[in-house]
Amino acid sequence: MKMILLRKFRVLILMVFLIACSMHIMIDLLPKLERHGNNGCSCSHTPSEEPQNWGKQGWPNKHTLRILQDFSNEPSSNVSSHSLEKIPATGDKTQALRRLEHLGQRADRKRHFIQDVNKNMPVRGSRLSALYDHPLYKRSSPTLTDEDTLFNVNTDLRFDPKAAEDQAWNTEGNQEEFSPTGELTSDSYPNWLRFHIGINRYELYSRHNPVIDALLKDLVSQKITSVAMKSGGTQLKLIMTFQNYGQALFKPMKQTREQETPPDFFYFSDFERHNAEVAAFHLDKILDFRRVPPVAGRLVNMTKEIRDVTRDKKLWRTFFISPANNVCFYGECSYYCSTEHALCGKPDQIEGSLAAFLPDLALAKRKTWRNPWRRSYHKRKKAEWEVDPDYCEEVKQTPPYDSGTRLLDIMDMTVFDFLMGNMDRHHYETFEKFGNETFIIHLDNGRGFGKHSHDEVSILVPLTQCCRIRKSTHLRLQLLAKEEFKLSLLMSESLVRDRLSPVLIQQHLQAMDRRVRQVLNVLSDCVEKEGYSYVVEDDLQGAAPPPLQR
Repeated sequence: MKMILLRKFRVLILMVFLIACSMHIMIDLLPKLERHGNNGCSCSHTPSEEPQNWGKQGWPNKHTLRILQDFSNEPSSNVSSHSLEKIPATGDKTQALRRLEHLGQRADRKRHFIQDVNKNMPVRGSRLSALYDHPLYKRSSPTLTDEDTLFNVNTDLRFDPKAAEDQAWNTEGNQEEFSPTGELTSDSYPNWLRFHIGINRYELYSRHNPVIDALLKDLVSQKITSVAMKSGGTQLKLIMTFQNYGQALFKPMKQTREQETPPDFFYFSDFERHNAEVAAFHLDKILDFRRVPPVAGRLVNMTKEIRDVTRDKKLWRTFFISPANNVCFYGECSYYCSTEHALCGKPDQIEGSLAAFLPDLALAKRKTWRNPWRRSYHKRKKAEWEVDPDYCEEVKQTPPYDSGTRLLDIMDMTVFDFLMGNMDRHHYETFEKFGNETFIIHLDNGRGFGKHSHDEVSILVPLTQCCRIRKSTHLRLQLLAKEEFKLSLLMSESLVRDRLSPVLIQQHLQAMDRRVRQVLNVLSDCVEKEGYSYVVEDDLQGAAPPPLQR
């Protein structure tokens, strides 16, 4: 009798186990069951109906493509989402380089040459062309050694045509792309990789580099093959992977062009604006800093280019149809990721900025630095620099600000942020390979251009306390204050080439002209107080000052 009861008990346990497994399987297959249970059209065609073909091919296989690039001020942010495959933090650099070679070659063979979709090209005789013809913008760059370049093309990034195991790729390449030795030439690499190769100690990209324009076109025209949420950060950002294996950080539109940051908002709770990222790239280029990675605006189809290609279930489950029959989603983040703050298309089209990724940290490590003039990020507390007028003297005695050009780089960044009205500069990054003698990367500019009716003079405190500036920066600001090279007109001409033009409304453009004059007034007061030779650091290497008149 006991044996019969024991057998019945075992059978019961087995049945409970099988039922539990079946329930788990049904939950995982729920998206597919929803898809097969409905026969209507996708909401990409008729947004007034409930979405029915969510994930037309079901959930894809495990994401096997490693994240090759990173765009973050967090050194540990190599992983784009918990749903993506992680990269070992201490991976073998040689193995990472081989993977980069393999994927770069495959992307090059698969590349399609797409016609230029942007017809707005600068005309000859334009203000922008005249600016770039000015002697201040034609200074020759220092001669580069292997120690001054981020990658050595002949060793670190040599492509081997035999590296690709997929023979289908080998038959699609153009034989003319190979050198006499049978290797691919650097000119045939995809544009995102050519951008990475061009990074050096002094700049992210050189003046008039045609690769940058080609990369901007790729950002708005390349097919999006994968989307995932970026881990970390306070607001929603998406990592988008393209057909050529390039990647970019997508910031969706949260505010219209005309909306200003409410006066009662703290700087740390402000929205991140997609158009600010685009405008920051163009401003950085006009100032001749070239420290912002390329950014372009793009109109994205939320259905076909986000929902249907994402492998991130957490992101996928936040899609819904609004009462106005628009496609919406909200993702997961610290701020503004809820149904009340959902991002909605018209009906499924949404604007956003796409910022090209920097090289992956496994290939080019970056060091994160706390900004000496970081704000308190507290509702009541103030930072030390806000209460100590001699704070700069303490900074100047602290490495790396006690020598080299780092303090002058901070002053450049201060001017850059003030012209945008960006108060959210808590950290900055540099490439570890170049030590302390290199430039600051101007990342994460989404909180700029929030208020055109207010000039936040506290952003200029580093400049007023230290009274230091590069001579080249000072001369360019003087140039941009002149009527023929007015910053607002140059920005307007530069931004008209972006797909989302107009990127900035006229009030923001006019505010930049007003702020240029304020920066020059601060420097004039510094020169009167400390003397020109103390305030202005001559970085023109003894050359005669370029004329400001043309």
